[in-house]
Amino acid sequence: MSVTTNQSQPPVPPPSGTDPVLLLVLGIVVVMVLGATLYLCMAHPSLAGPIGAVGGIASALATAFGLAIALRRR
Repeated sequence: MSVTTNQSQPPVPPPSGTDPVLLLVLGIVVVMVLGATLYLCMAHPSLAGPIGAVGGIASALATAFGLAIALRRR
């Protein structure tokens, strides 16, 4: 006759750190925004100043949003 015991195992803590898929998507978005900005600056040299400013701000915002989402999940 075997005796079984009901031993409860401690709960597994959620993994810490950021999701690698989120970081990959964030990196792809930032590279695409910067690439589109570079292309538009080369195609329209007279608008390089405004296009560069908007592209730089969009890239910074995408990074900030990605970090905010990554840190919120922790």
